[in-house]
Amino acid sequence: MNTAPSRTSFITRFLQLEAAGGILLMVSTAVAMVIANTPLAVYYDLLLQTKVAVTIGTFEIAKPLLLWINDGLMAIFFFMVGLELKRELLTGELAERKNIVLPGIGAIGGITVPALIYVLFNANDPSAMKGWAIPAATDIAFALGVLALLGTRVPVTLKIFLTSLAIFDDVGAIIIIALFYTSKISVTALGAVICCLPLLYAMNRINIVSKTSYIGVGVIMWAAMIKSGIHATLAGVILAMFIPMHDRDRPDFSPLQDLEHDLHAAVAFFILPLFAFANSGIALSGTGIDHILHGVPLGIGLGLFIGKQIGIFGFCWIAIKFKLTSLPRGVDMKSLYGAAVLCGIGFTMSLFIGSLTFEETSSGNLFDERTGIILGSLASGIMGYFILHRVLQNRQKE
Repeated sequence: MNTAPSRTSFITRFLQLEAAGGILLMVSTAVAMVIANTPLAVYYDLLLQTKVAVTIGTFEIAKPLLLWINDGLMAIFFFMVGLELKRELLTGELAERKNIVLPGIGAIGGITVPALIYVLFNANDPSAMKGWAIPAATDIAFALGVLALLGTRVPVTLKIFLTSLAIFDDVGAIIIIALFYTSKISVTALGAVICCLPLLYAMNRINIVSKTSYIGVGVIMWAAMIKSGIHATLAGVILAMFIPMHDRDRPDFSPLQDLEHDLHAAVAFFILPLFAFANSGIALSGTGIDHILHGVPLGIGLGLFIGKQIGIFGFCWIAIKFKLTSLPRGVDMKSLYGAAVLCGIGFTMSLFIGSLTFEETSSGNLFDERTGIILGSLASGIMGYFILHRVLQNRQKE
């Protein structure tokens, strides 16, 4: 009886935090771009290439700072994504089938069509084809940041639709990373990862709710995952699935939601802006039209800007037309289209998949995949904003 207000309050806080984080992402990206095109660029590169090592006996993890951010801090981001997904499926908006169908179908279109557009431009280049998944992602923080600029006119149901679709997008990206971005497997290290799973399961079953205990096992699993050849960030998602939703000794306390609450501000205001700062510093000097019109940035940019809106809106329109689902309350087809355009903001996840795809790309190469990501995301954000501004303004006048 008293759950509705708390759920509404949680959703409101979540959306506000994500929106503010999205605005901070924009600032971090702009700062990185400015620094990368000034004399400070040399210090920017030196900072990101600084070697950081952790050694325990004969065990060592030694990586440049950039990879500690991408493999280490982003594992925390994926951990929080896993927590959000589990909560939504058990007690949130995705617990009801009717709320899953529309964003789920939209996410399928939003992954498939951008990938096909990318393939269209790069089918004859086996090396470039590795980046087919880059335009398949949606950046929820950036998208909600743009929605925040529209104020209270945006229906909460539209924000929930966009958030749900982005969660499904993240799940798709996680599956893609697991299947297609795994290097040579170390059986010994993978065995250590597997050994952590029954331990986490047992901890969940006997109602251990200590965050420190789960994080301790999670750190071990993450370190083993790095050595296994499977991308380390997946350890965060796996760990999230074992965090208890409820404490059986205290029914009013949720370890999962408590941990999610603790992490959310750190992820939104530190980890994601730092990731954006570290990965979006593109030096524009010497960049010509050939660099932008290369198949990789062109396929990414058009995949995000054209593919996302066609895929999401087209698949949703077909689903509604054939009565497989219906529009959320307070949302019409025009505002749904505006949200679909906004989903072309791929940024964080696109940059992340791009770093996995072209890790060995140097500044001397013909293309920089980040150019396509930023241009496609920027065009989607601007067009999505103006479409929704116009649609919501007209609805207010009615």
